[in-house]
Amino acid sequence: MANRSVVPFGPQHPVLPEPIHLDLVLEDEKVIEAIPSIGFVHRGLEQLAEKRDFNDYQYVIERICGICSFKHGMAYCESIERIFDAQVPERAQFLRTIWGEMSRIHSHLLWLGLLADAFGFDALFMQCWRMREKVLDMFEASTGGRVIFSVNKIGGVLKDMDSSMLKSFSDIFTDMAEELKKLIRIFLKDYTVEHRLRGVGILTKEDALKLGAVGPMARASGIELDTRKTGYEAYDKIEFDIITSKECDGYARCAVRAGEIFQSINIIRQCIDKIPQGAISNAVKGNPDGEAFARVEQPRGEAVYYAKANGTKFLERMRIRTPTFTNIQSLIHILPGSDLADVPLQILTIDPCISCTER
Repeated sequence: MANRSVVPFGPQHPVLPEPIHLDLVLEDEKVIEAIPSIGFVHRGLEQLAEKRDFNDYQYVIERICGICSFKHGMAYCESIERIFDAQVPERAQFLRTIWGEMSRIHSHLLWLGLLADAFGFDALFMQCWRMREKVLDMFEASTGGRVIFSVNKIGGVLKDMDSSMLKSFSDIFTDMAEELKKLIRIFLKDYTVEHRLRGVGILTKEDALKLGAVGPMARASGIELDTRKTGYEAYDKIEFDIITSKECDGYARCAVRAGEIFQSINIIRQCIDKIPQGAISNAVKGNPDGEAFARVEQPRGEAVYYAKANGTKFLERMRIRTPTFTNIQSLIHILPGSDLADVPLQILTIDPCISCTER
């Protein structure tokens, strides 16, 4: 009879510096069950909405996550703008779209670097993060920040990009795309990567739908689900493909994220070509009264924002459902049957952001 034991995983692990704890029930080296435990970095950011002016809260909400900070700020502004029924200038919509896709690129490059590090490919890890630095340099040039950007505001954006800056960004991304082709080839063709990820962590399309998977997690299981196709901001004026895979394993999740980087570069180029002249914000006066939802596609998947206002400068309720929160259900599903040695990599393939999840 196989030996059954319980092995604690996390909240800190050399491969995965994310504060999530799992109790792994093992039979010898096989995972039989995974029991998650979160709540190590809860900061009460949703409750702060009741104590901070709704305009000031924009700067609080970006602190939910340092990787998805722009998208959090954008989603918050969209929810409040819907309560006000405020119109955002078209140029501001394009600027938000550009910065949003830059966020996706730097997040996916960060994840690819962590994946390379998990395999022990230190040089590949450095190459991924070297390219990510180029994106952060562009963020710094256009917003003044590398982690927290604070350029969203209710009614538009606070900063503009002139034509010379946009042209230089387009040139940088053109060069990056060529470099990335060589880099991504290693992730998709290397024997070690394929051996560790192919056929491991299977999440079928049916299970992904049942468990509510979002983002690359869902698209790697063959589900064409991408909130950007709803047409918020400037996405209704841009042509792009939804990257999917039918392989449903850890390798597919890697391939989907790699493909999305090239789609994001394509989206940014189109935005630079099509961005109109004009104002970057409209004045929004008074206090919000009502409630609204906003849905945005963060690098890890769909985030849902719910805001409820009561006519004062303090919101009555701010509720955020982040993509990792729903993808944890899929993680618990794919771990049973894996070897203990595969657990860190499989957790990494959902691209967890526990900071977003706990707020």
